Amino acid sequence: MDIKRVKDYIYWLYYQYLLITCSYVLEPWEQSMFHTITVTVFAMVVYTAYVFVPIHVRLAFEFFSQILGGQPESTV
Repeated sequence: MDIKRVKDYIYWLYYQYLLITCSYVLEPWEQSMFHTITVTVFAMVVYTAYVFVPIHVRLAFEFFSQILGGQPESTV
């Protein structure tokens, strides 16, 4: 891919983001606050998914394996 095409595509994605969130009508300081809050919330969601989803998947797997007749763990 051409660097100019990648750059234009990123600008297009950013423009679509501005249109979808209607943040293009905000003043520059309001836009920076909005983007900061949006990035913070997104980062918290990604972190939470990274930390807690694997634990829940493991627990669900153990639960369903016991229900479906899996072998119980050794109680030595």
